[in-house]
Amino acid sequence: MAYFELENISFSYDESAEGGETKKVIDGVSLEIEKGSFVCVLGHNGSGKSTLAKILNLVLTPTSGRLVIGGKEVSGPEISEDEIFDIRRRIGMVFQNPDNQLVTTIVEEDVAFGPENLGVDPEEIRQRVDSALQTVGMSEYAKHSTHQLSGGQKQRVAIAGVLAMQPECIIFDESTAMLDPIGRRDIMSTIEYLNREREITVIHITHNMDEAVRADRIIVINDGKIYLDGTAKEVFSSVEKLRRVGLDVPQVTDLFYDLSPYLDLPSGVIDIEEGAAVLADRLKNGKA
Repeated sequence: MAYFELENISFSYDESAEGGETKKVIDGVSLEIEKGSFVCVLGHNGSGKSTLAKILNLVLTPTSGRLVIGGKEVSGPEISEDEIFDIRRRIGMVFQNPDNQLVTTIVEEDVAFGPENLGVDPEEIRQRVDSALQTVGMSEYAKHSTHQLSGGQKQRVAIAGVLAMQPECIIFDESTAMLDPIGRRDIMSTIEYLNREREITVIHITHNMDEAVRADRIIVINDGKIYLDGTAKEVFSSVEKLRRVGLDVPQVTDLFYDLSPYLDLPSGVIDIEEGAAVLADRLKNGKA
C-alpha cells in the first residue's frame, strides 16, 4: 500500500518581491512510496531533494499537482489546518544539525517536549520517553545534559524525540552529514532498526553512497525531476548517468566500472564483500 502518492507535483519559490524571478524547484514529480519501505533520495546540492522532503511533511504546499498521504488527499483547498497538523504529527523529520532540533538542556526533557505539546497524559509520556531512549540506546543518558553529548549522541536524542511522537514515517534530511564514521554507523543502524523491526516508513536524504546502498529503493532527483528510480543495484549500474549529474557511486562500484574494460566483471556490484568475492574468484580461475 502506498503511503505517499505524488501526481505531477511542482513547487516554485516566488522571489519577485525581492526583485528576483519565480524559481521552479520541483518540476512535475510523480511517484509512490510504499508504507514500511526504506527509500533513499540522492541529488546534488540544489537538486530539489530537501524541498521534496518538506512537501512530504506538508511544511511546503505544492504549487500544483496532487498529493495523497496515508490515503488522504492533502493538496486540495478543502483540507483544514487541523488535518494538516495531524499529518505533520505522523511524519517526523530529523535534520542535519542536531543542535537545531534539541530544545531543552536535559535529555529526557527534550524527548518529552513533543508529546507534552500534544497534551499527552504524563504517564503515557513517561512510557514513550523510556521506550524511545531505549530504542536509540540512550537510556543511561536520560538525566545527562544535552550539550555535553557527542554529535552522534545528540542525533540519537533527536531521533528519540521524534519517536516519542509515535510517527508512521520519519524523514532523515542529511542526518549523518555532520557525524564522524562511528556516529554515522550508529545512526544508520538505528535507521535500519526502525524500518525493519518497527516497520516505520523511512526516507533518507544523503550524499553518502555507502549509506544509500542499504535502502530498498533509491530515487535520484536532478533539476527538480526524477532522474533515476530503482534498487541500489539498478541505480548504481548507471555510473555514467550519475557522473553526468555530479554524483558518485560506492567505491567498489567505481572500481569495478573502471576495471570493466580490462576484465570480465559484472555491473551493479555495490557491496565490498561481494566485490572481494568476485575478484577472488577471477584470480583463482585465472581470469584476472
